[in-house]
Amino acid sequence: MSVYDAVEIESLHGGPADLAQYRGKAVLVVNVASKCGLTPQYAGLERLHAQYAARGFTVLGVPCNQFMGQEPGTSDEIAEFCSATYGVTFPLTEKVDVNGEARHPLYGNLVDTADAEGHSGDIRWNFEKFVIDASGSVVARFSPQTEPDAPEVITAIEAHLPK
Repeated sequence: MSVYDAVEIESLHGGPADLAQYRGKAVLVVNVASKCGLTPQYAGLERLHAQYAARGFTVLGVPCNQFMGQEPGTSDEIAEFCSATYGVTFPLTEKVDVNGEARHPLYGNLVDTADAEGHSGDIRWNFEKFVIDASGSVVARFSPQTEPDAPEVITAIEAHLPK
């Protein structure tokens, strides 16, 4: 089943984010936070987005405040921080829960995928990454500590760019 089927999520600025717009593209979905030790990964995510956007790729940032309250801001504060600090141009969704009873359905579709070490299930921390192929299938998962420009992430993205 495609992660785009029957999954509704709001954009950071309000209104539907319309995940169906990503059909036919490769997407890197990342739960993000502004006050985390891994927050500098925003720079690498923006570089990936810029490098591959013309080839049918996007990063989709999903703010989450479940890990030690490291994304406490409002939508406007998150957007301003990302733009001013890291020049983020990739789309961001509303702030959601990625674990627990209130887990957003998008993450309900992602967490069953295992990473290279065999971890599946709950998101471990901010900046866990999922590669979605052009049909909406989850094809790879990477730990929060894996940098956006790590060879294994680049390989997964390039393997799933639309032809």
